[in-house]
Amino acid sequence: MNFFSTKSIFFTILDYPMSYLEFFAVVTGVISVILSARANIWSWPAGIVNVFLSAFFYYQIQLYPDMFLMGFFFVTNILGWWRWANPKPEEEDKKKQLKISFMPRKQFLIFLAVGIVGTVIIGALARQLHHWFPLVFNLPSAYPFVDSFILVMSVITTFLMIQKRIECWIIWLMIDVVATYLYFLKGAMFFGVEYILFTIIAAFALWNWIKEYKSYSKTE
Repeated sequence: MNFFSTKSIFFTILDYPMSYLEFFAVVTGVISVILSARANIWSWPAGIVNVFLSAFFYYQIQLYPDMFLMGFFFVTNILGWWRWANPKPEEEDKKKQLKISFMPRKQFLIFLAVGIVGTVIIGALARQLHHWFPLVFNLPSAYPFVDSFILVMSVITTFLMIQKRIECWIIWLMIDVVATYLYFLKGAMFFGVEYILFTIIAAFALWNWIKEYKSYSKTE
């Protein structure tokens, strides 16, 4: 059995063949996001395992921008873990970890504009990968612009999450809705269900982070 192959089936549910790779990539992803929603620092090591498994999965279903995104996430999970654990004295919460905060509205709108421009550029590049590197990408990228939106906006919101900015969950909500649509289109049903859960968790996380942010004024 090749654990890292989508053809190695773990079990079948409702006529859908679930591979070991997809199952454990989804489970570790859900664990990571739930911990993030609770502002728990252990979300970062769980995320490292998730992105390692997900990269193999995305490559095999031709979602190349998502595959590249996993490499970025691997690095940022390490950075996020360090940043949350090592805040400056004025940034500490009662657990001696980085405080949750809002960002300036103008800065948030700039990030969104950069995301739209980046989606167009990366999508155009992703559409040509199988022409430029046919030995590596023997099939064309599936839904390159939708996939690139997920990539670019995930890069942006990950940096916001590293800084514990509440706005990261607004962008995650957008990403999760688009990703749910994409994975069901590609037939990656378990990933589609995962992103339905992510959408619900992101809504809870937005509420929970705002609640914790407001609690700081009561303890200071």
